[in-house]
Amino acid sequence: MRHYLKKIDKRILIGLGVVGAGVFYLKVLSPTFNIHIPCPFKHVTGFDCPGCGMTRLSLSLLEGDLYQAFRYNSLIFVLLPLFVLYYYLLAKGKKQSSEAVLYGMLVMTILFGVLRNTPMFSFLAPTTI
Repeated sequence: MRHYLKKIDKRILIGLGVVGAGVFYLKVLSPTFNIHIPCPFKHVTGFDCPGCGMTRLSLSLLEGDLYQAFRYNSLIFVLLPLFVLYYYLLAKGKKQSSEAVLYGMLVMTILFGVLRNTPMFSFLAPTTI
């Protein structure tokens, strides 16, 4: 049992370290040194990828602006609960159900990426600053 707890503690510490590094980047490095993460997909194709707007979404969440965060990238608000459901099903040993959720998330991400670049669904594109 102790070995299992040590493994969880290590994962939590790694997760907290990643979150801390992300917050440091978003709140200190990015505004101070004007360092931004460019989207290689958008640079090459001119289209928004499914992840475009995530940095601005993160900044909005850190400032408590849930509405603006949703406008930058609404997909994450759908995927996060499904991601939790996927891990829950996986932990319960329901491999088929967890895989169905995983493939559903993949299909949703691809559809979101395609639709946000069409005029009819342009409201899915990240808002400009």
